[in-house]
Amino acid sequence: MPISKLTNLKSTYDSVIIGSGLGGLTCANMLARQGHKVLLLEHHFQLGGLATWFTRPNGHIFDVSLHGFPYGMIKSCRRYWNKEIKNRIVQLKGIRFVNPQYQLESTFTREHFTELLENHFKIPRKNIDGFFETIFNMNYYEDNTQTTGELFEKYFPNRNDVHRFLLEPITYANGSTLEDLALTYGIVFSNFMSKGVYTFQGGTDKMIALMAEEIQRNGGTICTNTKVDKIEIENKKVQGVSVTYKNQQIFIPAKSVVSNAGLVNTIFDLTDKEHFKQDWICQAKKIRVNSSSSQVYFGIKKGESFPFLGDLVFTSKAETFTTDELFDFNTTSQTFSIYYPECRADNSKYENHYAVVSSLNARYEDWVNLSKDDYAIAKENLIKRASSDLEKFIPGIVEKSDWIEAATPKTFKRYTLHRGGSSFGTKFEGLEYSRNLHKQVAGLFHVGSVGIIMSGWLGAMNYGAIVCNDADAYLRK
Repeated sequence: MPISKLTNLKSTYDSVIIGSGLGGLTCANMLARQGHKVLLLEHHFQLGGLATWFTRPNGHIFDVSLHGFPYGMIKSCRRYWNKEIKNRIVQLKGIRFVNPQYQLESTFTREHFTELLENHFKIPRKNIDGFFETIFNMNYYEDNTQTTGELFEKYFPNRNDVHRFLLEPITYANGSTLEDLALTYGIVFSNFMSKGVYTFQGGTDKMIALMAEEIQRNGGTICTNTKVDKIEIENKKVQGVSVTYKNQQIFIPAKSVVSNAGLVNTIFDLTDKEHFKQDWICQAKKIRVNSSSSQVYFGIKKGESFPFLGDLVFTSKAETFTTDELFDFNTTSQTFSIYYPECRADNSKYENHYAVVSSLNARYEDWVNLSKDDYAIAKENLIKRASSDLEKFIPGIVEKSDWIEAATPKTFKRYTLHRGGSSFGTKFEGLEYSRNLHKQVAGLFHVGSVGIIMSGWLGAMNYGAIVCNDADAYLRK
């Protein structure tokens, strides 16, 4: 189905969705399914937010972001989307950990983690069971100040290798650190511990295309290349949005607005502070954006291949584990997402397609002030580091590739517009402000990666459903 043009709009909408990350897409689809007139506006030419992809010469296609989400994605896709999308979710075959402290493979289930903790790391069973019981009983509304580091020390004291084993994969998934609240780690980790790690058969491009079709079938309208300049508010109530189209300002009336832009962007860029209570806006200024990412993309030449190495490889040269090292500008830690031909087997354009994506945690402030020359050198160093480490798993990787490029936190900021190029939204304090935005301005809602626990594909989708229920109740009232 073709994307609509901004000139072919209705006179008014029940809800305008700003941004097409998985939270915005899910909210738009559910509101449209419930009979509301929905308009989804995306500033980029492509949908998906960080769940997106890009193509390059010689038939290369790259998924942006680490591929892998919990089993719960199957249930959420069935409830919020359709069977076709649900049926394309498949389990990853192998997850590897390679670092100076251990070399292991895992199915990433509770049973296998328990086995490894007990037999490889020699942890007493009572500590393991106590740890899992604690994290499986966590709720985000609990008033708990325990940090992840304190949680680990309680059950695995002085075991830096175990801390690494438990936290490192989740840090790549949502930016968690040892200093963050334990519940922001525990909820995500317990989701993955259900039945392993999964991905979408056909690639991100196929998934987003199916989602766009479903929204349009349900009566929703989608416009890309359309950046919202302002959420229009009067008497503390949403009136609609203003956009610039062909150098003209256009006002689109709407009863409600759901922003899938970054939370800080929504409060301080898309609205004016006089619409909020003064003490609320003062406290909102303390919201911290989360960390960002760097990535290196390897496109393998046609005719070249490599044997199965696993789907995700968490690798590091660091002798001991610290989250500071994971985020360091010169970190030796990265994760390889490995894409085999079967990932896009139903797309003849990309048949026999191999690709590898290296993901590294990063801080925006380390990149933003580099000179043009230093920035280019730093990107080249990213590529050299990724190539050198990948060589151990795929000998001759550079010779096998005919496309290699890097993305940095500045790249993420350019395409997502997120403050600080954040890949994971805000820190935990952002959740309260996201959930209560409509209490400050009637009809204004936010969905996105906030408080870490709403990060990742599953979290974003489920949060979209939660916000849809809030918006639906407001519209019906």
